[in-house]
Amino acid sequence: MRQQYSFYGILLYIAATVFVLFLVIDEPEGNIWNGLFWVIQLFICINAVAKSFLQESRGRMLYFYTIASPVHFVLAKLLFNSALMLMMSFISLLLFFALLGNPVQKVTPFIALVLLGGWSLSMVFTFLAAIAAKAQQNAAIMAILGFPLIIPQLMLLMKITSATFNPALSIQWNDIALLIALDLLVGILAVILFPFLWKD
Repeated sequence: MRQQYSFYGILLYIAATVFVLFLVIDEPEGNIWNGLFWVIQLFICINAVAKSFLQESRGRMLYFYTIASPVHFVLAKLLFNSALMLMMSFISLLLFFALLGNPVQKVTPFIALVLLGGWSLSMVFTFLAAIAAKAQQNAAIMAILGFPLIIPQLMLLMKITSATFNPALSIQWNDIALLIALDLLVGILAVILFPFLWKD
């Protein structure tokens, strides 16, 4: 509620980006549609989630330090950013369906995978933002640490969701299990490592 301008700014970003894609390519084929969707999700997550720690002033972080434990604080950030990214992912999916057509053959599994993917991206970027914010707000650290983490995750998401565009392909549940395991690993690392960053 304190940062409503950020929330509405993200909504504007989603609507404007999808509308520009609509003007340029109208209704792309399935593979292009899928790739564009996940690239847009990546930039939405960077705008919505990655700034969650960087927007907090030093005084406010000191206030949080006095009223909450580091584990509770980072879990609250993970939970809030996950909910925010789930909502943004769903909104962007609706806009993609409305403006760029619907080449998805298995809609219900695709929606579930989109929500899972949004949660995955939010977990990684919340963790990276926590580290970057404590490193004198060095945004370069987020890029350096994020690249080897986010590229495999995006490739895995596109691989899993590509099966929903072709009725002949089946969804690989072992890939979904791997994605969930990676998300849980990021959450565990955040809970273990953030208390050490919090002391600084």
